[in-house]
Amino acid sequence: MNDHPPATGAPAPAVSIVVPVRNEQDNIVPLITEIAAALDGRWAYEIIYVNDGSTDATTERLAQERRSRPNLREIRHAASCGQSAAVRTGIRAARGGIVATLDGDGQNNPAFLPDLIAAIETGGAKVGLAAGQRVGRKDTGFKKFQSRVANGVRNAILRDGTRDTGCGLKALRRDVFLALPYFDGLHRFLPALVRREGFEIVYVDVTDRPRRSGVSNYGFFDRLWIGIMDLGGVWWLIRRKKSTPVATEVT
Repeated sequence: MNDHPPATGAPAPAVSIVVPVRNEQDNIVPLITEIAAALDGRWAYEIIYVNDGSTDATTERLAQERRSRPNLREIRHAASCGQSAAVRTGIRAARGGIVATLDGDGQNNPAFLPDLIAAIETGGAKVGLAAGQRVGRKDTGFKKFQSRVANGVRNAILRDGTRDTGCGLKALRRDVFLALPYFDGLHRFLPALVRREGFEIVYVDVTDRPRRSGVSNYGFFDRLWIGIMDLGGVWWLIRRKKSTPVATEVT
């Protein structure tokens, strides 16, 4: 897949909603219904589900929904590649200039999508990212503890001004995302990397809610050491950033 939206006969939507999923069969229909309720009549939009190697009935549920929703697309990974890869696949395929993301487990409430999208629209060219900041989190005590530790360490090193980089609810300009250096784990460092490119970030408080069904596909100890190495890599990228030259073509 290249970095250009696919050519279609229909006009390009203003907004693309990207939802990475792996084995979320029971969350597919309720979440799509909520996304439509939040956006219908407000923007021309598409929904892109990136099926990251699911082995349950996720594919069948998406196929059923696509029959009645022409703005719903599915992109399928042959094998699971992780959340960052799924987000990148969806944004590369997106036809909208503004892309919003949310997790596919139902914990991110689509009712907050309009606030995030509007923040990008009203912020002008200087705003590259609108990031959700969770309040009233419904995770276990241990998961909330690990998030506090991870966010505290990250903020102390990167000074990105973000207290909750793990929230899946985000909106950003497609071209800004495609200009970022890509690596596995990118989605956890979007605020720092967007700031690195010279853009501002708007924060929107969002209400967390419990997962509807299924279990989390992402653990703590299996990503701890990788996260530490990623943190060092992002710190290096920020330190090595040079000013973008002001260039004009001579005629």
